[in-house]
Amino acid sequence: MVKIFLVIALFFSFSAAAEIKNKETHISKSENLLTAKIKSFIGEAAFKKDRAYIDIIFSPKEDYYINDGRVDSVKVIQTLKENGILNLFFKEPCEINISFKTDGPPLFFVKIMSDSLQNIGYYRYVTKESNLKASEFTWQISLTSEYAADPLILSQELSKSGCEIVDIIRESETDWTYVVNMQKAKLDTKVLEDGEELELKRSLYSYWLDVSKIKKLRISSSHRNSWYPYIAYYDKSLNLLRVLKKDVKRRRITLDMKENTYYIKISDIYTLKNIKDALMLTSIGVREAFPKQ
Repeated sequence: MVKIFLVIALFFSFSAAAEIKNKETHISKSENLLTAKIKSFIGEAAFKKDRAYIDIIFSPKEDYYINDGRVDSVKVIQTLKENGILNLFFKEPCEINISFKTDGPPLFFVKIMSDSLQNIGYYRYVTKESNLKASEFTWQISLTSEYAADPLILSQELSKSGCEIVDIIRESETDWTYVVNMQKAKLDTKVLEDGEELELKRSLYSYWLDVSKIKKLRISSSHRNSWYPYIAYYDKSLNLLRVLKKDVKRRRITLDMKENTYYIKISDIYTLKNIKDALMLTSIGVREAFPKQ
């Protein structure tokens, strides 16, 4: 009887020890993932210099992990930035390479990224590469700047379009990669409602609108304009459905939102300088339910 009791006691002791060891191993791996991510953002030298401070500000470490075990890169950068450890500035202007990756629709992704970059002040960049492999699309750009793009500002801007940065990889001071989730992606643009009137003021850029809730759209052009309509219709993923072009000046035009039209782009077939004054828009009718794609 004593022997049986000892065997059972030893069994539970070994099981408890194994459980503790597994837990310690899991914590160790988790801490290594977080440590590796922090080092990649600030560099080995800065990490060693501020190691004690970093241990304090990143406590508890569990707060910097997402449910699936990934490190929350955006939150890590936010903590580093708030505590003055992250340096995004260079001694002089240099070429920066930024890669954006997603498993979403490529054209839609480039449109959202281009708008977001423009909104945070990046206008002059060059596309170095765009590549679609299996379900992953990569868009790489380069630009010359005195500082790297602020990941927090970019994250906040992308959130306006329903996109989420799920990982940030810093290859070097000048090379960054962003992995973006587009599951809830949408254009950050005006959503038209039935009976709504909207004035589109003179602009250097085409007008984008969300027309998913309406049946028709009437556009009236000022007499000061010489507007030659160019209307492009897109679905929810920004696939082009059709284009309407009128090589004659128009004062009024009514558009039917057929098929799976979700967005439209309003422009001029020659130049937007032809729109010297405003375009007045009137939304007509309600779409009860938008068709599934």
